[in-house]
This record gives sequence, C-alpha cells and structure tokens, in this order.
Amino acid sequence: MLTLLDQLDKGTLWRSPGGIHPPEVKFLSNTTPIGQLPLASTYLVPVPQVGENCTLAVKVGDSVLKGTPLTQGTSIWHLPVHAPTSGTIVAIEPRASNHASALPVNTCVIAADGKDTWCELVQNQLDDLSHQQIVDKVRSAGIAGMGGAAFPTHIKLNPVSEIDLVIINGVECEPYISADDRLMREYSRDILAGIGIIHRLLTPKRIVIAIEDNKPEAAKAMQAAVSQSGLPAGSIRVTVIPTKYPSGGEKQLIQIITGREVPSGAIPAKLGIVVHNVGTAYAIHQAVTQGKPLIERVVTVTGKNVSKPGNYWLPIGTPVDHVLTATEFTPEPDQKVIIGGPMMGHALANIQVPILKGTNCILVPSSQEIGSTPEEKACIRCGECATACPALLLPQQLFWHAKAEEYDKAASYNLKDCIECGCCSYVCPSDIPLVEYYRIAKSALKQAADEKQQAERAKQRFDARLARLEEEKLAREAKAKEASERRQASMTGTDKNAVAEAMARIAAKKAAAAQAITGESITEESSVTTTDTTEVPKGKAAVAAAIVRAKAKRAAQANADGTDTNGAETDSARTDNMVNVDANDSISATDAIAQEAPLSQKDKVAAAIARAKAKKAAQQTDTVPLEPTETADSTSELSAADDKKAKVAAAVARAKAKKAAQQAETAASDIEVSNTEISVSDVNDAEAIKKAKVAAAVARAKAKKAAQQAETNTENGLSQTATPAVDSTASVHADVNADAETAVNAVATDIEVSITDVSVNDAEAIKKAKVAAAVARAKAKKIAAASAESKTDAEIEPVDETQTEANVTSPSIAATLDTATTEAEAVLPSVESAAEPIETAPLSSDELKKARIAATIAKAKAKKAALAQEANASSDSSVTND
Repeated sequence: MLTLLDQLDKGTLWRSPGGIHPPEVKFLSNTTPIGQLPLASTYLVPVPQVGENCTLAVKVGDSVLKGTPLTQGTSIWHLPVHAPTSGTIVAIEPRASNHASALPVNTCVIAADGKDTWCELVQNQLDDLSHQQIVDKVRSAGIAGMGGAAFPTHIKLNPVSEIDLVIINGVECEPYISADDRLMREYSRDILAGIGIIHRLLTPKRIVIAIEDNKPEAAKAMQAAVSQSGLPAGSIRVTVIPTKYPSGGEKQLIQIITGREVPSGAIPAKLGIVVHNVGTAYAIHQAVTQGKPLIERVVTVTGKNVSKPGNYWLPIGTPVDHVLTATEFTPEPDQKVIIGGPMMGHALANIQVPILKGTNCILVPSSQEIGSTPEEKACIRCGECATACPALLLPQQLFWHAKAEEYDKAASYNLKDCIECGCCSYVCPSDIPLVEYYRIAKSALKQAADEKQQAERAKQRFDARLARLEEEKLAREAKAKEASERRQASMTGTDKNAVAEAMARIAAKKAAAAQAITGESITEESSVTTTDTTEVPKGKAAVAAAIVRAKAKRAAQANADGTDTNGAETDSARTDNMVNVDANDSISATDAIAQEAPLSQKDKVAAAIARAKAKKAAQQTDTVPLEPTETADSTSELSAADDKKAKVAAAVARAKAKKAAQQAETAASDIEVSNTEISVSDVNDAEAIKKAKVAAAVARAKAKKAAQQAETNTENGLSQTATPAVDSTASVHADVNADAETAVNAVATDIEVSITDVSVNDAEAIKKAKVAAAVARAKAKKIAAASAESKTDAEIEPVDETQTEANVTSPSIAATLDTATTEAEAVLPSVESAAEPIETAPLSSDELKKARIAATIAKAKAKKAALAQEANASSDSSVTND
C-alpha cells in the first residue's frame, strides 16, 4: 500500500465534497501586468488591537517615514502596523472599518508628503540568521495570511508539533480574482525564495504548490522556479488541481491533496500540515532578506464599471475611493462596491475605508453582471444547500436557528465550521441570503463569548479583591493584637489603675445620661456623676440648701408675726424666734445631711458644728426674763426719793435695749444683704464665699451679744429700782463689766467655732486662733476686775456721775471688744490661707480682693453698731439728766 508521500509524489488527488462551478470572469484583470497607482493624499491605517495587545508608538503631529512602526507590543497575537508612506500623523481617531458593518475602529490618519521616503532598512543574508531571528523578523514585519484570513504568519512558522507537509496555496478559486495568478507569473522566484525560508524553519518532508488548472501560465512559471531553486530534489513539487469552487479553502485544499479531513474545531497543524498563501511566501522573502515590512500587497480591481481593471500594488491603508478614482470608476445607481470576490466578499456601506492586509479584490460590477438583490422567499426544503456545502453541514437547520435567534442551537450544528463560501446562497432557489444569517449568528455568539470572558475576568478580579481585603483585615487584626499584647506587657500597676479609673468614669457618665433621660433629680444625678476631687462636697451642698430653706422659712414667719412697738420685749421676742428658727433650721439641715448618701469625715465635722451652734442658741433662749409685773411690784415699794433714780436708770436701760435691738436688727439685715451680694457676684468662688461667711459670723456674734447685753441691762435696771442708789450704781457697773466680758467670751467662742468650720484638719492654725481668743477673754476679765475694784470703795455719786462713769467705762469695753475682734480676725485670714491648698485651688487677685472687701465691710458694720450703741446711751443719759 502506498504511503501518503508516495501518493503525493505520484500526484494523486482526492475529491472534496460539495462545491460549485460559477462562471469565471478573470480575463478582466489577468491580462495585464501588476501596476502602480498614484499616491493618495491621506492614508488610513487601522490599529484595532491597541489597548489589548499593543500600544501606539506615535502621536498626533509626529512625522513618519515609509515603513515606520506605528504600534508596539509583546503579545504573541500582536501584529504591528507600519506607515505605508512618509508623511505626518494628523489624527488618531475612530474611523469606519473595512467591514460589512462599517463599525468605527481606531485609526491613524497620515497626511502623505508625496516623497514616499523609506525608513532605514536592514538587509540580511539568510545563512547569517538563526531560526528565532527569522521568526522575529517575520513578526516585526507584521506579516499575516494574504489569502484573506489574515492569521499571524509567525505563529504558523513556529508550531509546537512536527510538520510533515507544507502546502503553498495558489488556487485562487474566486471567479473574479487574479492577484495570485499575476503574482506567480511575475514573482515566481521571489515566491520560491520565501518557500525556501519556510522549508528551513519547518523542515517538512514534502512541499506542494497547488494551482488550479485554469492558471496554466502561473503553473509553468512556478514549475520553472522550482527547477531553478536550491531546495532538495524531490522535496517540492507543483500540483495542478481541477477548477472547482471553493477548492481554495484551507480544509478543502488539504482534503483534495491528502484525502484527510481536519476535525471540527482543530487546526491543520495537528495533522502535521501547514498551509501558506503564495502572497505570504513572497512577503516572508521581502521581510527576511530585504528588511521590508508588509506595507503593500497586490489587489485586483475589476468589474465592468471600472475603466482600468487590473492588479495593482496598493499600500496598506489606501482609501478605496482613491483606488476607484484612479481606475476611472463610473458608478451606476445603486452601485455596489464589493470587497473580495462575488462569492465570499461583502458590500461596503462607505467607500472611505482603507485597504487591509487581507484585501485581495475590489469588485465594482455592473447591473448586468450582478443584478439587484432578489426578494427572500420561503424555504422549500429542497436540500440543494446541503448538497453544495463543502463543509458537509446542514445549512437549512442553521438557517432556522439563526433566524429564530437560537444561536446556541445553531452552534450545536457546528456553525463555527462554516467557511462562509456562499455556495448555499448561490444554489438556493428561494434567494435566501443564508450566509448573511450565518454571519449574524457567528457575531452574536462571538459577542456572547466575549461578554462571558469579560464577566469571568471580572469575577476573578472580584474574588482576588475579596481575598486581598480579607488578608489585609487579618493582618490588621494580628497587628492590633500584637500591639495590645505589647502594651499590656509593658503596662505597670499605675497604668492599669488609670485605665480602670477611666473605664469607671465612662460607666458613670453613661449612667448619668440614662438617669437624665428617665428624669432623675438633679441632686441624685450630681451625686452619681461627681467624680472629680475638685468639686464641692456633697455635705456642703446640702448645708447650703438647708440654709436657703431656713432663710425662706424665717422670712415667712417674720411676715406672719405682727410687729409690736413695745420696744425691747417685741425685739427680744423676734430675736428669740429668729434664734429658734435658726436652731430648728440648723437641726433640719443636719438631719437632711444625715439622710444623704454617706458623708466624708470633713462633712461630718461640719454637721456636728452646726448642731452645736443650734443647741447653744436654744440654751440662750431658755433664760426667761423677769416679768414686768414683778418689776412693778418692786417699784411700788420704793421711796419717793429713790423713785427718780430708778426711773432714770430704767429709762437709760430701756433706751439702750431699744437701740441695741434696732442696731442688731439693722446689722443682721445688712450682713444678709452683703452675703447675698457676695453670693451673687462670686457664686462660683467657694473660697471667697467661705471668707465672707466667716466675717459675717463674727459680725452676727457681735450683734447678738450686744442685744443680749442690752436686754440683760434692762432686766437688771428694772430689778434694782427697789435697792439703794449706791447698790444700783454698783450693779450697773458690775453688770456692764460682766456683760462686756460675756460679749468678749461669746465673740471668742464664735470665732473658735468659725475657725473650726474653716479648717478642721489644720491643727496649727486652730491652735493660733484659740490662743487669740483666750487672750481676748483674759483682757476682758482684767478690765472688768479693775473696774469693779476701783468702784468698790468709791462714794455713791449722783446719777449724773454714774452715767459719766458708765460712759467712761463703755469706751474701754468697746475698745477691748474691738481689739479682741481685730486680733481674732487677724488670725482668721491665716487660718483660711492655710486651709486654701486643702480645699480649693489658689484664688486670683480679683477674687481675693472681693473676699477681703466683704470682710472689711462686716468689721466696719460691727464697729459702727458698737459706736452707735455707746452714742445712744450717752444721749439718753444726757436727756434724762436734763
């Protein structure tokens, strides 16, 4: 049995299924040599792969030479394009494509300068180049399949499998096209040189040049070139095949030459076969030996409406309208301009489109050659399309699914194996444009595949993004955990306590906010949210509130009680009521404090002092004055001689008591007003308020003691009206001295209480204050003893002399009081200043000034009250003597 190579050597041929025999019109163009057309003014070079596999190497305004690369890239599918002539890049913009759809494609617009100057070309000797260098040169030249498919040639020249057979396609089965025929006639040696390069790269066992029998001149020229070539004898031969359309198809030609059928979806290289066009072989020779890129090709311009039909060397990018103008095209109404042959070509919607690397024919037929497109009729299911199909498909089934837009079902009938030869449309009696339906279905499937591929790529990018974000999140968490562990490891006990305190404060603030929403009281909210050590203690706030309530209650009772004009008794009663109210309010304030939340030690001491003051005031009110009736009974028993003196003494005592009560009332009201002013102006200054309160306490003590002294004098004066004048006078002096001592002692006691209130924890300051108070009491006792001793042995003097002595003695007592008060008050500031760092922050100069002014006002009022008391007593005595 003969092998495939033996059958090839004998010239054995096989029949291909299907096919047709349309009338040939090659004579219009194959009778004249390949010519040249004038340069166009503008060239359009499409760069559809920019952005996918390559980038632009030029920009608008650049000057380019003939053969200059316009794109660059590294992808295996990248085919660079070159400038077809010298000129300037005037635009890079979308222009209509050389396609039936005329969809825009990115295009470089070159304005030709008319010089057609080549760029620098590098010529090489074939023996000096390696296989890879040859492939690189073919690739850099941008050579693609010239038969119409425009498949990258460098991929075919570097197959992954072993190649046994190389077929050079010179069939050119289209009825009008003669470009390959003229090329083989005129450039047979160059074609054989290109075939020699292919043989060197692929080293096949056999090379077959296939030519139809309707091209006898081309077959002779190629046979002569083969005989003169340097290829091994017997490795290459020219085979003439019968004329039949579409025997020029790749798969059909393989089946005719070898009898093998290429499987569906496979490529001929899997069978060890590679097919190249004769024009491709010529371009390979030009690129490798002369360094010329693929910038021009032979194009057949034919049709009865062209005055100069023939084959021309046309630069890639030449506008079709320029070619037609140069060949004296005379259009008819509804004229069709077809790119390719009448069987596989497509009509142009716009002739402002360029010549491409796969363009081999421009056909402008007359109406006699190709009539108008007939109306489509219903399919009669004759089956002629299936008989004519060279790919052994079912065109009728493909048509039904394509028309119904059931593209998936059409694909299941091997739609992709359709070579769009047009045989089915040619034989269809219903004039159904079957190929157009198939093209639309193929485009839809290709678009769906592209969208699916884009969606898959987008999904991969999205998954990668999610994975990246998750990794970043885990890295951040690990980093934060590591930093936290480092902080905890380096954290001391103090830092941990600070953190715990901060967390406690945050929890307290949240609790306070929740209580504010539920309407908790201000006092409870303050007790919860108060965490700062500089705020006012809870006990003092309660004491202040209790004092305010006591003042309000006292004012209400004072308004409710009727005012009496009986002098000392009414004033004394009012004073007693005020003392009782103060005591009760102090007790209630103390009770209120006790009912509050647990107090600090300082607050408990303040509460104890308040209770002591209240008890003292209550004890003072327990002393019941003598009834006026008893005084009246004693007075009735007096003699007439003593009646005058008794009345004088009583009048003096009543006047003193009245004036003392009025002064005490005035001083108390003034002190309250002063305290109110101070609290308004310095309500936020706790230290200033405290100092003012100390001064006010001293003043109130002076006023109260003065009132009690006047009341005691009144009672003693009334009780002594029944005694002799000498005893009355001595008693008056003794009482006055005793009252002075008592007043001084009371002032000293109140000062001690105030000092204790100011600072409980400052023992040294309290000691100093107590020493000052003891000194004051000693001075008062000394003065009282001296006065009593000097008057014991003295004669009983008239009332005038007694009054004079009283007036003389009073200033010394007042001076003693003032001295004691001054000394005590001199100690108080030191006590207060010593207590400042404990209770509050240092005061500003303005705040200290206000506090000192308040204390000075209180001292001045106290002194004024004492002086007014003495003056009133002197005036009363003088009036009585008169």
